[in-house]
Amino acid sequence: MNTYKKSYLLLITFVSAMGGFLFGYDWVVIGGAKIFYEPFFGIESSAALRGWAMSSALVGCLAGALLAGAWSDRYGRKKMLIAASVLFTLSAYGTGAVDQFAWFVIYRILGGFGIGIASNVSPIYIAEVSPAPVRGRFVSLNQLTIVLGILAAQLANWQIGNHYMPDPNILSAESIEWAWRWMFWAELIPAGLFFVLSFIIPESPRWLAINEKGYKAQQIFARIGGGGYAEKELAEIANLGATQEKNNWNALLKPNVRRVLVIGIVLSVFQQWCGINVIFNYAHEIFSAAGYAVSDVLMNIVVTGITNVIFTFVAIFTVDRWGRKALMYAGSGGLAVIYIIMGAGYYLQVNGWPMLLLVVLAIACYAMSLAPVVWVILSEIFPARIRGAVMAVSTFFLWTACFILTYTFPLLNKYLGASGTFWVYGGICIAGFLFIRSRLTETKGKSLEEIEKELIKPTV
Repeated sequence: MNTYKKSYLLLITFVSAMGGFLFGYDWVVIGGAKIFYEPFFGIESSAALRGWAMSSALVGCLAGALLAGAWSDRYGRKKMLIAASVLFTLSAYGTGAVDQFAWFVIYRILGGFGIGIASNVSPIYIAEVSPAPVRGRFVSLNQLTIVLGILAAQLANWQIGNHYMPDPNILSAESIEWAWRWMFWAELIPAGLFFVLSFIIPESPRWLAINEKGYKAQQIFARIGGGGYAEKELAEIANLGATQEKNNWNALLKPNVRRVLVIGIVLSVFQQWCGINVIFNYAHEIFSAAGYAVSDVLMNIVVTGITNVIFTFVAIFTVDRWGRKALMYAGSGGLAVIYIIMGAGYYLQVNGWPMLLLVVLAIACYAMSLAPVVWVILSEIFPARIRGAVMAVSTFFLWTACFILTYTFPLLNKYLGASGTFWVYGGICIAGFLFIRSRLTETKGKSLEEIEKELIKPTV
């Protein structure tokens, strides 16, 4: 990477990846706020309203993910990042300022729309500005900011909750009125920073090049890697231009595009159905079974948040060395083994530190493999002219799979028990391993144009 301007590349990557940070914060903050806003809105006795409050953002996620792709292909990646920053800012302020439950839900949906846009556009932008030898590392930084956002939300919830509720057993009127508001308002700091900084980054040079703005693209490529690098990248894009699909939804139905679309959809669904989000969502129950107090929020932060961050760094330093396929093998195979053992532990009624250790291993395995690498692959394998649209379809299926996973866990747990449920997830991981082995092509070290030539063969 000696010929690349590291400082400039890191700057524009981290600004774009702030969308990932806000994605992580906005997704998690509501979990810590619920103990306060539920009595404020008087919804403690309604399971339906409690569930709607928690899941309403997902409606925005689905809409944002689906629409952002076509919009980013038409209007550019930068404009969509700015739009996401506006939505995060409005949602953070509005959610904390309202006094009516209906408006609370509306602002949560706005935040979800921002999540949908950020989860789609941030990885694409980073992939399109990053040189091939280090692209996996830089796209993985987006996942790092997601887990840092999750950790920031956990820390903010913990600190604000302790301030307004020094006695964990007593909910005061002041805490019910203000604690949840400040948990959401704390997001205004990174959201406002993202809004300001998103104006200073350049448009994606690849988007500019395929939209006949080669001079601007050449300037940005040159700033990243010098004149020779700019000429090489523009030549590859121009060489590929004659075979690229037109920017419309009908292109998604063509056989040469459909192949990679199926890969993207399956990997997106697998990232969710591998079951790890169940561990995140039900962490306090698992920790209780391991002998920890339910109120020990700090332990949740240490075990899930810190483990998540540490092993995301492992992915960053290995994805361009070991390759995407090796890490996907490690993630799918490793989780399959862990879930089989976890299922056996629940079946044999094992408690204490062995179950906690398995939880930590599962989070570590996921954080260094499926969590970041799926986003890397999705940002690489789709054709340039419809990259946003195809990414939108994949992320739409990802969020749909997330909803199905969350909704079905209580049902699986009821009818199959914890042991049977984790064995089901283990079976899914085995199926994922086999799919990766048969259908996934290694993309390490290849330019986006080389990957497109290899995967998108022109139809006759």
